[in-house]
Amino acid sequence: MIEQISFLDPHYFWLFTLLPLTIFWEIYFHNKKQAKLKLPSLKKINQKTLRVYFRPILFILRFAALSFLILALARPQISEVSTRTKTNKGIDIVMAIDVSSSMLAQDLKPNRLSALKRVAAEFIDDRISDRIGLVVYAGESYTMTPVTSDKNIIKNSLSEISFKGLIEDGTAIGMGLATAVNRLKDSKAKSKVIILLTDGVNNSGFIDPRIASELALEYNIKTYSIGLGSNGMARAPIGILPNGSFQYGMTKVEIDEKLLKSISSVTGGQYFRATDNEKLAQIYSSINKLEKTEIEEIKYTNFEEKYRPLALMVLILIVFEFILRHTIFRSFI
Repeated sequence: MIEQISFLDPHYFWLFTLLPLTIFWEIYFHNKKQAKLKLPSLKKINQKTLRVYFRPILFILRFAALSFLILALARPQISEVSTRTKTNKGIDIVMAIDVSSSMLAQDLKPNRLSALKRVAAEFIDDRISDRIGLVVYAGESYTMTPVTSDKNIIKNSLSEISFKGLIEDGTAIGMGLATAVNRLKDSKAKSKVIILLTDGVNNSGFIDPRIASELALEYNIKTYSIGLGSNGMARAPIGILPNGSFQYGMTKVEIDEKLLKSISSVTGGQYFRATDNEKLAQIYSSINKLEKTEIEEIKYTNFEEKYRPLALMVLILIVFEFILRHTIFRSFI
């Protein structure tokens, strides 16, 4: 309660500096204000009564009345603040995810694709007011989830992403980017963003990544690209065993960082390199901070005046002091 009290006219507090003067005045002139009766020798008449000892209560009442009066003049108020948020500008985001066999490389734990899915799910949870879609690509590309505000649909689709050889293996960066652009080009959102993730070089597809980046620029779509993979060598699939499972071996990590940097630069985005799980999480956190949905916070403040009880207390103290002065403490001389 105390933390909510404010004063509309706090400059009246300077009047408190005058109160010590009233104390000095009362002490200094106290004896002069008292009526005295001088007699030759009547000790009992000169003895002080209880009424004399309690007479300072009149000054105390007046002092308290002045203090409450100053507080009332300062206009104490209790404020209650309520807020309402309004989303002004939503963002449409498409995550274009490389699902080629190299995404099963184990330089990220347990592998690149699983690490990506876990971090991307957290990113989706953080985008409360935005719409998100999913595009997957390898040697070809397709839309897995159109842009939607239903986070459960997006996360379920994300959890189902896996490499099962359902689409041709390879890395068609240009086709993945072009498909993502196609999902966003007709969007009416104020801001449109593509998060393009790959762990290789463009070696498939019939669309040049640079042409796709020009399309993104034409439709005012910003692209953040992420190169996923450690530096040097990584344990990754190098063949298929007779039972259909992958054979793993150490392979060189090759990411066309020059191309990814160019795509991001052309569209006004940024390029990031994720060499481990922690770095990948940091990258998505950075993108989350860079692409903020504008939210308007409207505050309503209700003020409840509290000077009236103080003014009433002043009146009561003054009346009480007046009654005491003219009854119990009335001078008989």
